[in-house]
Amino acid sequence: MHIELISAEELAMGLGEFSRLLRDAVEHGASLGFTLPLTDTELADYWRKVGVDLASGHKILLAARGADGVVAGSGQLALESRANGRHRAEVQKVMVLAAHRGRGTGAALMKQLEAEARQRSRRLIFLDTSAGEGGAVKFYERLGYVWAGSIPDYAADPDGRLVPNAIFYKQLT
Repeated sequence: MHIELISAEELAMGLGEFSRLLRDAVEHGASLGFTLPLTDTELADYWRKVGVDLASGHKILLAARGADGVVAGSGQLALESRANGRHRAEVQKVMVLAAHRGRGTGAALMKQLEAEARQRSRRLIFLDTSAGEGGAVKFYERLGYVWAGSIPDYAADPDGRLVPNAIFYKQLT
């Protein structure tokens, strides 16, 4: 597996592959801001918006590719551009194909997202995940993220149930 930085142009060319990744993650229970059933239009619209953010320089997209070249996972880093927040970034939409989970792909993506943040002088990264079944609370705790709190009924897991979120942060050195 190798991890690569994806440009807006590369995302546009691989829109179908990234849409399949997102569909697979949500259909296998990942809480990523989507509920079932997902439409092809909904998936494509989401990735097109990510492409706009990539082109503007406000977001970074990483893809983890297996030995076969297929995108097995991805993760995003939203870069704050306002003067009072240029020291921080938000981790968003870390997802791994169900068939590749438990092999270290997610942890490798997170390690690289942290490295990308450091390269851009970001000293604080934060994220939120579902505290329900679709979330990844234990995953982020294992990676050294600190729980900061939660909000009840924050978002719906893929099955539509409202669940609290879990907010995490990590100070980078």
